[in-house]
Amino acid sequence: MAAGLIVVGTWLLTRVNGLLVKWFVRHLANRALSAGSGPWRVRSARLKEGSTTIREQRRRQRVDAASKMVNHLVSLVMWIISLIVVFHVIDVDAAFYLSSAGFLGAAVAIGGQHKVNDYLTGLLVLLEDRYGVGDTIEWESPVGTELSGLVEYVGVFTTRVRDAKGSVHVPNSQFNMLRNMSQEPVVTTLRIRVDDTPPMHRVETTLKDLAGSAGLTEVLFIDDIASYREVTGEISIDVATSRPLEPKEIDRLVRCAERVLQEE
Repeated sequence: MAAGLIVVGTWLLTRVNGLLVKWFVRHLANRALSAGSGPWRVRSARLKEGSTTIREQRRRQRVDAASKMVNHLVSLVMWIISLIVVFHVIDVDAAFYLSSAGFLGAAVAIGGQHKVNDYLTGLLVLLEDRYGVGDTIEWESPVGTELSGLVEYVGVFTTRVRDAKGSVHVPNSQFNMLRNMSQEPVVTTLRIRVDDTPPMHRVETTLKDLAGSAGLTEVLFIDDIASYREVTGEISIDVATSRPLEPKEIDRLVRCAERVLQEE
C-alpha cells in the first residue's frame, strides 16, 4: 500500500513540477529579456523575421523547449529517488540487485553517455540560439554527406528536420558543425559627426579596427560597408553585424570612430 502511494505521489509531483519548471524558466527568460541580457536575447536575426510577433513566438518556442528538457531531468531524478524509497519500504536490498545486474548497469551507463551528450547539446542549442523551429540548416552526416532541411522540432535528445524526402530524426550531438541558412546579418545605421568628410575606405578601416577593442569585444562586422552617405557635418553609414548591436555599443562605436577620425 505504502509503495503504491509513493508511486502515485511521485507521478503527481512530476506533473506539478512540470508546471513549476515551465513558470520558473519563463520568469527567468522574461526578466533577462527586459534587462536586455542573458541567454534568451536575440542572438541573430532571421530571414523574413521583421515582425516582433514572430520574434516573440520563436523566443517562446526556445523557452518552452528548454523548460521541457529541465523538467525531464528533474523528473528522472524524482523517479530514481522514488524507486530507492520503494525498495526500502518493501524491505528489498536494492544494492544486492544492482550489483547482481552489474553487467546490465554497465551497458546502460555506456549507452547513456550518448544520451547525456545529446541532452546537453540540445540544451545548449536553445540557450545559444544556434537554430530553432523554422530555420533551414545544413550539416554533415557521420559518413561525410552534406545534408540540409527545415527544422520542425527540437527535442530532448533529437532534432527533427524535414527535407524533400521526408523527416529526419538526428541526435543533437551530431550537429557538431552546421550552417544556419536562415540567419542573416543585422544592418545598423551609424551617424558619425565629422568636420571634414573622410573617404569611405578610411571610415571602414577605422570601424573594423575598433571591433574587438574595450567595450566592443563582441562586435563583429560582416562584409564591407553596405551604404555610405555624406551629409553636412555628418556621415551616415550602414554596417552589417552578426547580431543586433545594443544602444551602448552603438554609442561607444560612434564616439570612438569620431575621435579617431578627428585625430587623423
